[in-house]
Amino acid sequence: MIGDERRLYSEAIAATLNLVQDFEVVATVNSRDEIVPTVLRKLPMVTVLGTNTTARNGRCLTDELRAAIPRCRIAVIGTTPGSPAKRQEAAAPGLLSVVPDNAALPQLVNAIRGLVVNNTGVPAGAPANSGGTPQHAGSPMDAALIRQPGCSGRSLSTREKEVLRLTAGGAPVREIAAELFLSPGTVRNVTSSAIKKLGGRNRFDAACIASKRGWL
Repeated sequence: MIGDERRLYSEAIAATLNLVQDFEVVATVNSRDEIVPTVLRKLPMVTVLGTNTTARNGRCLTDELRAAIPRCRIAVIGTTPGSPAKRQEAAAPGLLSVVPDNAALPQLVNAIRGLVVNNTGVPAGAPANSGGTPQHAGSPMDAALIRQPGCSGRSLSTREKEVLRLTAGGAPVREIAAELFLSPGTVRNVTSSAIKKLGGRNRFDAACIASKRGWL
């Protein structure tokens, strides 16, 4: 997902990234206040932010995103040395990458790939296939690695699908419980089962995997 208040800038980046093999831009957002809700709704693998969206009135958008989705992967474009995003990068290795606004497109592409690879347990630059052939920087990667973690193959129950569908919409546990006439504890148990089946890192990641597989 691309988040930047400059529409022309964000749409240009989105159009370019959509041309990259195994990349898909699921949304562009041009209002800072809509970025977090859209991430909760769309659950992108990586969110790309323009520098003018990262700070306002002392509030850092990267902090807001990571509070909403702790494992959210973020690429920030156009920060300067010593900026809040640059300092956060050192505190969130594998989850935050800062790309200067004068970088070439391959640097942004590699930063996005690196964020995905680092969170699937395969170190950047390490072999990404059973044949032992190393992936070189900038080379096309297996689409399954970019899109989503592996799935155990076990199907979701109707209740698990209902819970994940509401989770994908950004609903908190208590709201899901009220909607489905369940206790919060039952919702957590159902969510935990779905996470295990899908191999997700958390409930939002599990909802993202199920949605991309067309199960919701």
